[in-house]
Amino acid sequence: MAIVDVTVIPIGTQTPSVSSYVADIQKILKQYEEQGIIRYQLTPMNTLIEGELPVLFEVIQAIHEAPFNAGIQRVATNIRIDDRRDVKRKMEEKVNRVNELLKQ
Repeated sequence: MAIVDVTVIPIGTQTPSVSSYVADIQKILKQYEEQGIIRYQLTPMNTLIEGELPVLFEVIQAIHEAPFNAGIQRVATNIRIDDRRDVKRKMEEKVNRVNELLKQ
């Protein structure tokens, strides 16, 4: 199980706002989540996606294409991968562990 931190940046939009592009991407992610193959979490600056690494690469390609499908001619996508194979932990479990340590 891996967790990816993904930021898709449409370049050359009509306005400074990119929320409509973010919404399009979230709709794609919801479809994958409804299939039960990923989990995701939107943050103010990026999206976290959890799943098996080959599936995550497929998902990343799908969301990278979304702004192109909306008419954008240039897209920059930043990806950071956390792939730990000795233990399976969900996103929340990683955060909970840090919060436990803060209580000590």
